[in-house]
Amino acid sequence: MYENNYPNYENTNTYHYQAPGNGVGSSMGSPAEPPKKEKKMGAGKKILLGIFCGLLFGIFAGIGFTAVTAASDFLLEEGKEAIAMPEVKGGEAEMPGNEAAAEEADEEALQENMIASTVTAAPAQAMVTDVTEVVKAVMPSVVSVNNKFVETTSFFGQEYSSEAISSGSGFIVGENDTELLLVTNFHVVEDAEELTVQFCDGSQLQAQIKGTDRDKDLAVIAVLLEDIEEETMGEIAIATMGDSNRLTVGEPVIAIGNALGYGQSVTTGVVSALNRPIAVDVVSMQDELDEEVNTFIQTDAAINPGNSGGALLNTKGEVIGINSSKIGGDAIEGMGYAIPISDAQPIIEELMTKQTKHRVKEENKGYLGITGIDVVEEYSEIYGMPMGVYVSSVTEGTGADDAGLIKGDIITAVNGEEVESMEELKEELSYYAAGETIELTIMQGSPTGYQPKNVSVTLSSASFMEE
Repeated sequence: MYENNYPNYENTNTYHYQAPGNGVGSSMGSPAEPPKKEKKMGAGKKILLGIFCGLLFGIFAGIGFTAVTAASDFLLEEGKEAIAMPEVKGGEAEMPGNEAAAEEADEEALQENMIASTVTAAPAQAMVTDVTEVVKAVMPSVVSVNNKFVETTSFFGQEYSSEAISSGSGFIVGENDTELLLVTNFHVVEDAEELTVQFCDGSQLQAQIKGTDRDKDLAVIAVLLEDIEEETMGEIAIATMGDSNRLTVGEPVIAIGNALGYGQSVTTGVVSALNRPIAVDVVSMQDELDEEVNTFIQTDAAINPGNSGGALLNTKGEVIGINSSKIGGDAIEGMGYAIPISDAQPIIEELMTKQTKHRVKEENKGYLGITGIDVVEEYSEIYGMPMGVYVSSVTEGTGADDAGLIKGDIITAVNGEEVESMEELKEELSYYAAGETIELTIMQGSPTGYQPKNVSVTLSSASFMEE
């Protein structure tokens, strides 16, 4: 089959093979042609070939991706049209060419695909709310409130008094013929010897208490219009009231107030909870604690000391709450509270109608001439006594003695303002000078129970009480 050519060389073991057909026309003894070497491709050609292949792959991949996307969009639009505008005849959707059950299954599958496509194509995005315009519109109605009061401390049985200043916030709610009226918290103006209000333009004026509600922690204060400069009147504004009953959890809110007494600052957050019940401790003169339970708006907008009395706003710039840093205590973080404006507004409107009170100097204060004890709720329930101040003794020759007050009477109001403790009674009397006549509402015991009675009392002076 193969011819073996043996060259005429001695002592050699080399063999040469000739493939079939290669021997045609060859003569015996002539040497066979050596096998051809394979040509190698150069490095440059390999690089060019690789680039070319890559370009081809990219082109075909792009064409395929575009085709798939176009087909998906086409099917999606077709599915939307099929769901949104079925052919209707006789009140029922007509599905020509298919069984109703099969068509319903196809629609469900198409809807699932549409939902999946929507979720994939539209990732969640965080929304950032710009509140600059709201703040700009509302800031003229917000004020800082500074309270100068006398602080009493006890040290080894000795009492020491010193002057102190606390800061809070408020906002303008209206005006009458002679006064500009503002709202704040009761604890912001409590025991005030002197109140100062600072407006948005930096001007400061004296303010007086018009009315308070200790239990709801609300107060209305007044500034005389004649004391306000014309330029300031052009800068300030009356706040717009909102409706806290329409709030929803998660709704954005804005808090503005005199945080830490540094001046007006803005914080933002959301409504964390609604109608949050919280018990507020009220300390009586006997250092007993009564609890007043109210409901509040909870928010994660920062509310710090100094924010009390300031406005909690919605994104329309409407007041929907009155901030209070006193509620909740200092051991919490990210939980602030505000009095719902819809609950506070009826009380505010009533306080706005009260007669403005001007606190008299200590040496001019008037005194009733009694000693008293708080009738707390527990005693009221056990003994059937009305809540107020139980008269335990009457000093002879004082205004109370002349008016006929006796031991056992219970004082419930001063000039129509309800009092339920010696603390509240003293607060009311601090606005009346010696020699002034006030009207007390008392409850006197009788065989048929306690009966109301109004008596007029001319207040005595401090010098008479010291005798």
